[in-house]
Amino acid sequence: MASSRPPSPTSRTESPFGLGYFSVPFERFAREESDWAGAFTLLDTMETFFDSHIDLFQRTLQKQLQKHSDRLKLKAEEALKLRELSGDALVENMEREVKNFKLKVSTRMTVLAASWQSAKVVRTREKLSFFFGVMTLLFSALMFGTDPQWIHVAYTVLGLYLLPLRAYTYKKRAWHYFLFDLCYYVTILNFIFLWVFPSSPTLFIACYCLSHGSLASAVITWRNSLVFHDSDKVTSLFVHIYAPFTFTTIRHFYPDAETRFPALREVPHLNPGKALLLSGVIYVIWQTLYWKFVLIDRRAKIRSGQRTTSFSFLLNDKRGVIGRSLSSVPEAYRELAFMAGQLVYAILTELPAVFLLYKSPFWSGVFLIAIFAVSVWNGGGFYIEVFGRKFEREMEALRKELAEASARSSGQSSPAGMDTPRTKSTDDLSDGVSPLMISTPLPMDSQDSFSSLDTTEAKKDQ
Repeated sequence: MASSRPPSPTSRTESPFGLGYFSVPFERFAREESDWAGAFTLLDTMETFFDSHIDLFQRTLQKQLQKHSDRLKLKAEEALKLRELSGDALVENMEREVKNFKLKVSTRMTVLAASWQSAKVVRTREKLSFFFGVMTLLFSALMFGTDPQWIHVAYTVLGLYLLPLRAYTYKKRAWHYFLFDLCYYVTILNFIFLWVFPSSPTLFIACYCLSHGSLASAVITWRNSLVFHDSDKVTSLFVHIYAPFTFTTIRHFYPDAETRFPALREVPHLNPGKALLLSGVIYVIWQTLYWKFVLIDRRAKIRSGQRTTSFSFLLNDKRGVIGRSLSSVPEAYRELAFMAGQLVYAILTELPAVFLLYKSPFWSGVFLIAIFAVSVWNGGGFYIEVFGRKFEREMEALRKELAEASARSSGQSSPAGMDTPRTKSTDDLSDGVSPLMISTPLPMDSQDSFSSLDTTEAKKDQ
């Protein structure tokens, strides 16, 4: 362009104004005196204006490009560092992160478990269980006296609440193989009859006989206890006693039962042979499934002690009649002997229902009261004996603590160089410490919830 060409030296000397006051374009205008000079001067001014703005825009763009470049370079460096951690270093880093995560989860679970097992939570849980058990008993009695047609509904609702809770707690304790026992199998059959096939006489006969046979007698065999504060014992008692209670109500006390359960029209009387045969077939089906899926497919876990079944529990119970009897049988035939014994036991316990209970409301009521009385007696024994032994241990520990404290205080108070007077023995102290023990509060663990009892005693009475 013309404005970018430098002026000649002669023009600099001939200019009257000099370069210190005017720009080069203005010198050219004064020298040439042309009409086009104004236009060139405007063009030069516009070029200078746009050149400055373009330069500013370029610098701004360069800064942004530099920032973006720095950002990309940083990401590249991070990617390079990550690539450098490949192989064993990367695996080690990942393992460390996984371990840290597992540690955090384990710590959190430990805190939650400690909170769940804290004294306050346990006491609240047991109070709720006690309230639930007492109110269930009260409402069951009221429904039986006023609206017996609701008994099977209450049976279903309680089962839908208690049985999933039992499955969860047993799974957590690795006792879930007990859920394959006959009582849960019969409970499921009862629900199927009540809500799916109420017109099936075959299913009704099997459910009635098994509920009054194996389930009801298990209150005696397994020492079910009416212990309201223990939800596990309440669930066991519900499974074994509410089924015969429900079917007794349907058979003898349900108003117009044939309308709701049409199967009763076809079974006005029980044929003993047919009833025992049908219930026996249902039992054999369960026993076959149990033998295949538990005793065969899970044999390794059971033998290793990872899982416990009713068979292994009774076999290891050397104080019980069943455990002593099975111990005398060769190991290769113990399972067969146990299953055959269970079949005989099931048939024998169904005889009262087949020959007496089905046709007599009076003896059905006596039977239920007798079974319930056994559970109440077991519950009373649990409260008296277990709590009594617990209280005795606390008292003995308190006597020893008081005796040691008395001995220490006597030794510290005796003057130097003199014989220490004889301290009272533990027996002597126990004879004269009754007022002190009465006024002294028990340790916190004795004031704690009922779940602090011996686990062995609780398991034995379960």
